[in-house]
Amino acid sequence: MTNKTELVVSAGSVEEVQRLFQAGADAVEIGQARYSLRMPGSFDSSMIKETMQIARHFDKKVYVSVNTLFHPDLVEELASYLGQLQELSVHAIIFGDPAVLMAARENAPTIPLHWSTETTSTSYRTVNYWGKKGASRAILARELSFEEVIGVKQNTTHEVQVQIHGMTCIFHSKRSLVSNYMDHRKDGRELDLPLYIKEDNRDDANYPIFQDEQGTHVMSAEDICMIEQLPTFIQHGFDALKIDGILKSAEYNETVVSVYRRAIDDLMEDPNRGVDSAWMEEIKRIQPETRPLGTGFYFKEQVY
Repeated sequence: MTNKTELVVSAGSVEEVQRLFQAGADAVEIGQARYSLRMPGSFDSSMIKETMQIARHFDKKVYVSVNTLFHPDLVEELASYLGQLQELSVHAIIFGDPAVLMAARENAPTIPLHWSTETTSTSYRTVNYWGKKGASRAILARELSFEEVIGVKQNTTHEVQVQIHGMTCIFHSKRSLVSNYMDHRKDGRELDLPLYIKEDNRDDANYPIFQDEQGTHVMSAEDICMIEQLPTFIQHGFDALKIDGILKSAEYNETVVSVYRRAIDDLMEDPNRGVDSAWMEEIKRIQPETRPLGTGFYFKEQVY
């Protein structure tokens, strides 16, 4: 029997946290907009405290994302913010900037660190480097192939997390492009929201534009759905599988979590049972028509 594989999902509100725990999530990822990137909602200290109370009730975990691009003014705030997370006893801090690691050593020394950066979490050597610096878990880049993520897992003793469902970011700008465009439109017409970017040669592809306090993010035109590959993830002992709930309703995320929960539990009980076609069919029934399901870069080459 392999070790239990953790199911992690991002949450946009305290209410959604409870629903996701009840649906079967082992851990939720939350964050405050000032210190995190691309989160479904912003959690201030009082909301994190409430989330921790819910987690203790369900015997679950809370991971706080502190993964924004840190400029000098934000670096000065790190000690205070991480100190608050230490007092709240969150279960892990997700970081990408070494400034967070350095501040955490002094202000949140007992909280585990999960290393996450889309730009360089692409090899086991880099994972092992950050492990030596103090990170207990690596969250791998979405641009890696299935073979590559398995290779990383096989060559590190540190925990490894990969994304198995939801949209991904393909572009980031510190500029408030959506707000700037809306300000530019002075003809009185309302903009259709949400906004999308389209390609001339792909009428079926809509790239959602998401804006938060950290700027503008262009998201993928499809949702990753790796439920049919779950047996391989389980067999190779991946420590955590992530569902990204950004730009999805609580009802959608709740259902998706429940399906993956049942699938993971069935496979943990019998790793040789294979894929149940009902898993994918249940997800397809709730999937928005404008969001096709795919496998991201797990089975196709990433072109830089």
